[in-house]
Amino acid sequence: MSKRILIIEDEIEIAELERDYLEIDGFEVEIETDGSKGLKKGLEDNFDLIILDLMLPSVNGFEICKSLREETDIPIIMVSARRDDIDKIRGLGLGADDYMTKPFSPSELVARVKAHLNRYERLIGSGKKENDIIEVRGIRIDRTARRVFIDGQEKSFTTKEFDLLTFLAENPNRVFTKEELFTEIWDMESIGDIATVTVHIKKIREKIEKDTSNPQYIETIWGVGYRFKN
Repeated sequence: MSKRILIIEDEIEIAELERDYLEIDGFEVEIETDGSKGLKKGLEDNFDLIILDLMLPSVNGFEICKSLREETDIPIIMVSARRDDIDKIRGLGLGADDYMTKPFSPSELVARVKAHLNRYERLIGSGKKENDIIEVRGIRIDRTARRVFIDGQEKSFTTKEFDLLTFLAENPNRVFTKEELFTEIWDMESIGDIATVTVHIKKIREKIEKDTSNPQYIETIWGVGYRFKN
């Protein structure tokens, strides 16, 4: 899917030239020549980057940049014919990612657009959290999504079945008594009906074991409890 660029620029000849160069590179571009309308479009539509002129009718680029930054972190490239360092400092201080002084080469603008989009995508990607996964010999337990896959095929687990399987898999090669499992999973004192642990182990085995009479994952330690084999 092509990236969407919004140009907020009151000099239509400049805006159209920028649009033409960006469209040649495969970008989808919209132009808005009025500051207040550009701000509204920037806030309401899903753009990937905004090219923002500083001097605009109704609302100037500084105010637009400030308002945009309160709602979105997409790249903003501010452009202006004003060469004063104070304007550049103010624009960057308000959250603009770049400041270009007119006149500039349209091809340079395209290069900067690409660079900022790539940088933004890297930042977004690095901020994504990986799902918390346990994988043991064909079993894949996605703790984040609370899903279980056996040899690539998803199996349906009740809440307590999932919690019990996950707890055992998190603590491999350790023997737990029924009382310990009951207290851990059901968050109750073990004076309750611990037979429910046996029932849940049976149901889990039916879903993860190829041969429930010879379990390869959850072992019964006679007279003690259960152990998950890593």
